[in-house]
Amino acid sequence: MERLKSIVLMIKSILITFIARYRKMDGDLIADKVTGELGSWRFIVTQTVILLAWISLNVYLMHDHFKAWDPYPFILLNLMLSFQAAFTGPIVLMSQNRQGKKDREAMMADLECDLRSEKDLKDIRDILIDIKNKL
Repeated sequence: MERLKSIVLMIKSILITFIARYRKMDGDLIADKVTGELGSWRFIVTQTVILLAWISLNVYLMHDHFKAWDPYPFILLNLMLSFQAAFTGPIVLMSQNRQGKKDREAMMADLECDLRSEKDLKDIRDILIDIKNKL
């Protein structure tokens, strides 16, 4: 009966851990998606191409005496990059906090499993000692 209770507790712990690991809110999903995209080479290359095109086109329009929409020192570009940085920082932190929480939950589940295994091993050891004493 004790063994059955141990198995039920282990299954319950596994299910709770599984649900906790994969239950995400919409904000968490968005933060993970944005963070995954910001940390990719595709994003870095795309942003570099856009920035070079922006700067090149504005310099070309200024040089040919046309009206550039963001002449040197590219104040509009700096404003847009500041907005990007202002929103990117908190989003990355949200994703890291969620990942840290997920890691802590996994660590606690592992600890519970290890403690149950240790208890089971002690029980087996005690049974073996009893068998040895009876022989």
